[in-house]
Amino acid sequence: MQRHRRVILAIQWVVVLFYLLLLIIPALLPLPSEDTHIYSNLRLFAQFLFWGIWWPFVMLSTMLLGRVWCGVFCPEGALTEMASRHGLGRPIPRWMRWGGWPFVAFVCTTVYGQLVSVYEYPQAALLVLGGSTVAAMAVGFIYGKGKRVWCRYLCPANGVFALLAKIAPLHFRVNEEAWKRSTERAPMVNCAPLIDIRHMKSASACHACGRCSDYRGAVQLAVRNPASEIINTRSKDVSRGEALTLIFGVIGIATAAFQWSASRLFVHMKTVVATWLVDHDAFLLLQDNAPWWMLTHYPEANDVFTWLDGLCILAYILGGGIALGSAVLGLLWLAARIANLPALPLRRLALGLVPMAGTGIFLGLSMLTLGHLKAERIPLEWVPAVRILLLVAGSSFSAGLGWRLLAVPGMARRLLAFTAYLMPVALIVLVWTIAFFF
Repeated sequence: MQRHRRVILAIQWVVVLFYLLLLIIPALLPLPSEDTHIYSNLRLFAQFLFWGIWWPFVMLSTMLLGRVWCGVFCPEGALTEMASRHGLGRPIPRWMRWGGWPFVAFVCTTVYGQLVSVYEYPQAALLVLGGSTVAAMAVGFIYGKGKRVWCRYLCPANGVFALLAKIAPLHFRVNEEAWKRSTERAPMVNCAPLIDIRHMKSASACHACGRCSDYRGAVQLAVRNPASEIINTRSKDVSRGEALTLIFGVIGIATAAFQWSASRLFVHMKTVVATWLVDHDAFLLLQDNAPWWMLTHYPEANDVFTWLDGLCILAYILGGGIALGSAVLGLLWLAARIANLPALPLRRLALGLVPMAGTGIFLGLSMLTLGHLKAERIPLEWVPAVRILLLVAGSSFSAGLGWRLLAVPGMARRLLAFTAYLMPVALIVLVWTIAFFF
């Protein structure tokens, strides 16, 4: 990768061109007819590629290969770095370094995407993805010099990628002792995501671009035990923002966002509120005059959200996400309290749920993939078995991490703490089981 940097750059710009074409052109095309197929309509093809292939398998690739998507393929990363290289080069402001931005950006993008039906309409995709790209280029132009400031601090997917990369079996390993012994006088590597390479111990921030490969004979692409980073992470290296993104973002908000449209609870909640409004002659919230960039509004497709729809979606995603996240947080707190290990605070124990969270986000995104395949009348009898297999694999991995993290003296207390830890794992599995099979 380091030797063939020009090939990687060529790949990045091909992806940028392909991304822009599929983002802009479909938004200018008319709605497809009911008998149109993915392979015969650019709107449907772009929709399937973005949400049926791109996002679910980017998440899967991050769990398997680290953040190679970010370093080699991501169009936003390439564009923000290019803008930064030719921009103003201003220092990164303190407010931008706030650790809560990954959580805030992820939640806002997820919720807003649901309100405007980003998965279904290219206009909404252009607004959300295109807006993110423009913001990335603007940040790159103003701050840094040849760096990916947007990717490091503000990208809506950064927090999720940082979590999932922790369990990737492939990573760039840094040998600090070899670095110290080296007498090589090589120029310092331009690390676009602003990592202190010499002291890098986590794959979370590394974009796996290969620029630092073999630098001072101390950086190597290596295979590792997928559990090793989480098991060996020190408490001080796990931030509250990271735990917040995992528990309330990936596990809570994202799960609710994937499930609201098929939820009977959502339908019941909206029906009760709508009935009450009609009974009291309050019709303001039942109007459907919101612009498409605020709420879904496509009359030609018979798909229009009322103000009540928008409020109910917000209530379900935020309320359900907070409720699920709070339950997970409470049970993790109980497990950490029982364990009573100074080296194992709640935020470190929470990292054991990363495999289960990654499984959930892949299952949620793959629902879009399966929806497109179902519309193409492709047989899907194998889907339930694969879903069960993924839930078993994700929960087993998280359970194994929890057992190793809860290295409590005394078997009885360890079993008790582990039982408490298994409850949030079981709760997440239950939520997905109900969504898929009941």
